[in-house]
Amino acid sequence: MKTEKKNLPIESKIVLSTLWIFVLINMIYADIMGMLRPGYLELLEQASKELTSGVVLTFSILLEIPIILILLSRILSRKWNRICNFIAVPISIIYVIFGGLTNPPISYIFFATIEIIALLIIFYIACKWPKHDMIQG
Repeated sequence: MKTEKKNLPIESKIVLSTLWIFVLINMIYADIMGMLRPGYLELLEQASKELTSGVVLTFSILLEIPIILILLSRILSRKWNRICNFIAVPISIIYVIFGGLTNPPISYIFFATIEIIALLIIFYIACKWPKHDMIQG
């Protein structure tokens, strides 16, 4: 006797929030792995002499986007959730691309590729989000 497996509905909010967690963890590990490359400490020392507090604040704001989207994806209505994701995804993709422009290690390219794919999936889910707030898992 065969038992049929039913797909339980998954809220789009949960999927989006989970994907933002996935993106953020990949961003963190890309940075951690980047620290292991030879010459990183010297590069960091030189950069710290040239970075202004405004530049550091800008990078902090850009990194806050995936962090805040974890929460916003869970609590905002469908309409506002979609708007926030439509804004956050392109900004995050640009941040990932420009973060690796200066001779990135292969590990950064790997993580950046995974991050961009996940961000495109987030964008797709936000685009196709049905009005009844559930997607089939």
